[in-house]
Amino acid sequence: MARETVAATPASADPRQRELEGRVAVVTGGAKGIGRTVGELMAAAGAGVVVAGRDREAIDVVVGELNGSSGERRVIGIRCDVTSEDDTKAMVAHALEVFGRIDILVNSAGGTGPIETPCHEYPADEFRSILDLNVVGTFLPCKAVIPAMIANGSGRIVNIAGTSGLRGYRNRSGYSASKWAVRGFTRTLALELGQYGITVNDVCPNVTNGARMDRIVRTKAARSGSTPDEVYAEFASQTALGRFVDEIDVAEAVLFLASDRAKNITGHDLVVDAGWDV
Repeated sequence: MARETVAATPASADPRQRELEGRVAVVTGGAKGIGRTVGELMAAAGAGVVVAGRDREAIDVVVGELNGSSGERRVIGIRCDVTSEDDTKAMVAHALEVFGRIDILVNSAGGTGPIETPCHEYPADEFRSILDLNVVGTFLPCKAVIPAMIANGSGRIVNIAGTSGLRGYRNRSGYSASKWAVRGFTRTLALELGQYGITVNDVCPNVTNGARMDRIVRTKAARSGSTPDEVYAEFASQTALGRFVDEIDVAEAVLFLASDRAKNITGHDLVVDAGWDV
């Protein structure tokens, strides 16, 4: 009996290819790292994108690349310090002026704080600083954008938390505390905003290939007397799959949560960790 063959669906027919057509996404920390990759996916899915960040030069590069030579102004850049309420208000106002709506907010801006530093050696001002960036810097963009989403009767908020907010993280007290706080904030917002058709979730990446992880590895290697390769191998060995994740893996998770495919998911963590927290 002959086997029935099914023709492969061409990539151009992928229903997800333009699934964000007509929507507008604000991505904080959108000029670098995970945020940049998120913005690229959002733009490819048809969304208008606001790239928000502190580095004006990096923002301009990303905006130029994503707009290309089409002449369309589907991607704009706005300089914004997410720890400043004035900046976040102005960023949202500018986005609404250009696009008329905001459907998606991705809070990707953040930092690591001191690395390999036990609590009793952790400078108090740096502890406050990392909480300000990672927690207040998630709260303020949400506060600024929520009224526009309520007016729309819908919205998607995706925060970047981390696996360090799922367990304790030795010698990273400030960073771990901030990511636990982001998860709690996410769940609280989900309860507040569900009545308006707004979902709120977070993505928890584990060790992720990129410039930030390279810096962490170099610091850990220098302090432990190991080589960077040994440190990479140690991190990878802690996961079920024996590897790091890539920025695109995290961005794909964000895209899913921002889409209609996740319309009934809210108040949850989507863990992208290669099997670390198992």
